[in-house]
Amino acid sequence: MKSIRQRLLLWQLGALVIAAALEGLISYQLAWDGFNRSRDSVLQSIAYSVVRHGMRPAPDHASPQAPTPNPPDGPSTDLGHFTTQIWTTGGQLIYSSLAAGGPPLQSPGLNVASWNGEDWRIYTLVEREQVVQVAVTAADRLERFGEILPGLLVPLGVLVLVIWLLMHAAVRNALAPLNAWGRDLRHREGGDLRAVGTQALPEELVPLGEALNQLLSRVEALLGSQRTLLADVAHELNTPLAAVKLQAQIARRSGDATREAALDELDRGIERATHLVAQLLQMARLEPGVRERRPAPLRLDTLAAEVVAAFSARADARGIDLGLAPSEAAWVPGDEEDLRVLLNNLVDNALRHVPAGGRVDVQVTAEGGRVRLGVSDTGPGIPEADRERVLRRFVRLNPSHEDGQGSGLGLSIVARVVAQHGATLALDEREGGGLSVRIDLPAAAPSR
Repeated sequence: MKSIRQRLLLWQLGALVIAAALEGLISYQLAWDGFNRSRDSVLQSIAYSVVRHGMRPAPDHASPQAPTPNPPDGPSTDLGHFTTQIWTTGGQLIYSSLAAGGPPLQSPGLNVASWNGEDWRIYTLVEREQVVQVAVTAADRLERFGEILPGLLVPLGVLVLVIWLLMHAAVRNALAPLNAWGRDLRHREGGDLRAVGTQALPEELVPLGEALNQLLSRVEALLGSQRTLLADVAHELNTPLAAVKLQAQIARRSGDATREAALDELDRGIERATHLVAQLLQMARLEPGVRERRPAPLRLDTLAAEVVAAFSARADARGIDLGLAPSEAAWVPGDEEDLRVLLNNLVDNALRHVPAGGRVDVQVTAEGGRVRLGVSDTGPGIPEADRERVLRRFVRLNPSHEDGQGSGLGLSIVARVVAQHGATLALDEREGGGLSVRIDLPAAAPSR
């Protein structure tokens, strides 16, 4: 059962039925006890009335001998009436409202006795040298109570019905805001991500409304970010593609010497577009849910050495000293592919900004439960005022210092990986000039 309304009504109905059953049992017991006390009081009143008014048996009722206690003709034929009997203090029966006699003499006060196959409630009074006994059968008592029982249970049934209708209305009204939300959201256009109203909500539903509004806000921000990204990508791709088209036209119309230069420019344009597409693919793979990540302890110093080796040929071609500074064996928890992307972008970004004859150092150290990855270069560095801005997408501060192939995505990709691994990122000025990038990651126990 998935309906909240049905669950609430089912639980409330169950609670109502149980409560009504308990109330019915308690009411029945209280009413039965009260009825017995009332009818016992009537027995007592009749006995005192007999004594007070000096009632004596008529001559035809006098019995020189006590009647047989258990007559052979079966149960009493006087059911439905009070049975009155009078004895002398010596125990001789001198009067009985039943011709064959009634229940045997009981001790003074209220008694419950079994006689002639029936249960009797009997009140015995000793006064004025005589014993008066008034009795009634338990069956007669129960029959009389049954006559008034519907008058007790019918109001209870009506009360249960009224309460059930009120609970049904209360549940419907309590869930009305959810129905209103559903109607509002169903009638909205696809791009309408306005917050839903929470002012009129019950207190219990306010957190749900706020959570829904936060989700709508995040979706709107994500869609806005994607729209901005598409616009930036279109702009960034337009430049290299326009250059490729231009150089292709020049190569087609020029002589051999000019054609060679145009083809070189064509190669550079294609390389820049290829690099941009590659980084866009990296950003796409970093989005949540794109691929399954399996964090595991890994040697960060070993990974750094592999990346340095992969870029060494490119660094040598440009006359840049790229190397792995003295590092320590350090284990970190993380996704190897994502951390490799991080290192690739850091080294690639440094090589693009360092002029020929410069230096790029990569180092891994461990201290106090943290592992630090550092990449420093002797390039132009980044002014302190721009260090936060360069972590955004498509931000290039000094394109003239690059090799013409940068896209402004490298450090934004690094920042995304850092955030996913619970690490911290700091950009500082290198001692002696240049840029120093420091990333602090949590340490992990060595993997066996």
